[in-house]
Amino acid sequence: MSFSIGDLVTRNSYHNDTVFEIMNIVGDVAYLQGYNIRLEADSKISDLSKADPSLFKDDDKELKRGVHNLLHLNRDEYFYLPGKVLHIDGDDRYLSRCLSFYEEMNVRAFGIKLKEEDISKEIGKYLEDLKPDIVVITGHDAYYKNKGSKDNINNYKNSQNFVNAIEEVRKYEKSQDKLVVIAGACQSDYEELIKAGANFASSPKRINIHALDPAIIAVSTALSERNKTINLIEILEKTKFGSDGIGGILTNGTMYVGYPR
Repeated sequence: MSFSIGDLVTRNSYHNDTVFEIMNIVGDVAYLQGYNIRLEADSKISDLSKADPSLFKDDDKELKRGVHNLLHLNRDEYFYLPGKVLHIDGDDRYLSRCLSFYEEMNVRAFGIKLKEEDISKEIGKYLEDLKPDIVVITGHDAYYKNKGSKDNINNYKNSQNFVNAIEEVRKYEKSQDKLVVIAGACQSDYEELIKAGANFASSPKRINIHALDPAIIAVSTALSERNKTINLIEILEKTKFGSDGIGGILTNGTMYVGYPR
């Protein structure tokens, strides 16, 4: 069977559990990116199968449905100013999907594509310039089991880079009530991201997360009333894998409500 860049495939050795897109082919190795999951991988061409159409579930549509109820606001008498989002992403394809979602949900968002290792060096100028209410720091990550314990941040692809970025945000604004931080990607070191100052982080069970999961948390926070505590369990359940994929602390919403309209 022949394969080309752009083909959607699964890996036989992983029981064909995840759909990938082929991003590049070098020799007999294909470089892959998760179609829905924030995951990068490589594979021998011989281990690939063309993706089964039955595996294609409209995850984006299903996840968006879970937050659309937040748009059911009383617009006859009141007006609403949702929180402003700065979304920094190590992957421009996933960033584009998240930005489309923010637009659909009428949340003002600014998207920046940066390599994970560069976020901590660049984030300060964007914070000063945009003065967001919510910051998303995401991209790609992985826990390397063969390196050792999940409690050692050195055993992760980008968790230390995410921690460094969170620490820069907290130099700008220490209060987790005044600036909400959502950080992490697939299999990230959840505990270290929370300790660094994130309000929400992945991944408590070191699993992969959906491309839209960080944006779902951001939208839910942006469209929740300011100074009222969000239902933590309810907001996590809006994501693809719930509290296995993302956890967090009790956090207030960031939306102002005004009267009269």
